[in-house]
Amino acid sequence: MAFYYEEVSRTFSEYLLVPNLTRKDCIPSNVNLKTPIVKFKKDEKPPIEINIPFVSAIMQSVSDDNLAIALSKCGGLSFIFGSQSIERQTEMVKRVKNFKAGFVVSNANLSPEHTVKDVIELKEKTGHATIAITEDGTLATKLLGIVTSRDYRTSRDSLNKKIKEFMTPFSKLIVSTVNTSLKEANDIIWERKLHCLPIINDKQQLVYFVFRKDYEDHKQNPLELLDSEKRHMVGAGINTRDYKERVPALVKAGVDVLCVDSSDGFSEWQSETIKYIKEEYKDTVKIGGGNVVDKEGFMYFVEAGADFVKVGIGGGSICITRETKGIGRGQASAIIEVAQARDDYFKETGIYIPICSDGGVVHDYHTVLALAMGADFIMMGRYFARFDESPAPKTKLGNNYVKEYWGEGSKRARNWQRYDFGEGSNLKFEEGVDSYVPYAGKLKDNIDVTLSKIKSTMCSCGAISIKELQRTARITLVSSTSIVEGGAHDVILKENNY
Repeated sequence: MAFYYEEVSRTFSEYLLVPNLTRKDCIPSNVNLKTPIVKFKKDEKPPIEINIPFVSAIMQSVSDDNLAIALSKCGGLSFIFGSQSIERQTEMVKRVKNFKAGFVVSNANLSPEHTVKDVIELKEKTGHATIAITEDGTLATKLLGIVTSRDYRTSRDSLNKKIKEFMTPFSKLIVSTVNTSLKEANDIIWERKLHCLPIINDKQQLVYFVFRKDYEDHKQNPLELLDSEKRHMVGAGINTRDYKERVPALVKAGVDVLCVDSSDGFSEWQSETIKYIKEEYKDTVKIGGGNVVDKEGFMYFVEAGADFVKVGIGGGSICITRETKGIGRGQASAIIEVAQARDDYFKETGIYIPICSDGGVVHDYHTVLALAMGADFIMMGRYFARFDESPAPKTKLGNNYVKEYWGEGSKRARNWQRYDFGEGSNLKFEEGVDSYVPYAGKLKDNIDVTLSKIKSTMCSCGAISIKELQRTARITLVSSTSIVEGGAHDVILKENNY
């Protein structure tokens, strides 16, 4: 006969955190939100950590290169959506990796024989206004000068005017050598009032640019998530169909971590995908899987070799999987069970496999509950879809501005690879909706507020790290009447006219 769970399937809204003693060191500035996102062995440093426990969902309306850069600046990570061509997805990954903090490898290079027209076309293609001029237009030959937007005027200069006639020649450039540290390079930039500083080797070849704006950006974003080469980090979603072609292209583009995108990941297709990637790339490519809602699903991914496991089915704001198929589980119940399985596996083997909570977040405090219940990081879609940096269109609905937000299971996304059972290429029915979310402005402004709330809540719980929160948090179930009691009640609220 069927197996019946004795416990009720519960959501985050059914729980509250009970305060612990707030020590004198429990102040928001002391809270460290760094967290691992891929597996590691006991007493070893995780190969990849993020500085805030947020990743953006693998969705067309959420995670493109623009949002990935903005979130990386704040310390989180985006998974570029995979429901697009391999070429488009890899180009997005490349744009994130080329948006490098500190030492920048130039991908905008021309020769002295090129023209103003070539400069304009290259600027439109790459988005870079500073162009290195080398003997043959590649980094393999000597640096002869640079061109910036201040060196030419499209309104007056002929499009056929050659670069050698208006470039700033090498003899007039202030340059530095490859043994220059980033601090030294920035000191030179500020002392000499430079826009950028070319870094060259002993053959006069350009190795890097260091830009003034990168220094300023880093000061404003001290948590920005960078790889060992000071490039922004980025993830990417893949499916179980074209992974043999898609993964090599993404790896070549420089992707830092992959995730198989599926509404229900407890399948042989996903296991085969992860095993294939691990056999081909060993441990050089990090890949997570999901989604699951119980111990069995988690262990299935562990055996397949997953570096992290994504938890949650049907809890997203645009997801109707529970409504259409009747499968899923309350997000809180799913996280609690999978986290226990993760901890048991760690005790037995000494291998820690992070779990990602995906869905079910309605209020900011739900993120703290997810972490306290055992999640290592949280994937969100609706939260990020509201911001300027998301790819979704912004429009006016009545008197308010909104942004469009659609699920990967909607007909608009046409992401049949995420839901199909291997019998065709048509989306038979929808598991997601096409909707709007209230426009909220810039990502950084909003995420700073959310992080402030999280840190304040953690301090009230007597914890200054995620691990301490998971170890010491006290959580209570709440009744429907206590939920009402927790909001404003028995008062007449004033309208905010300011």
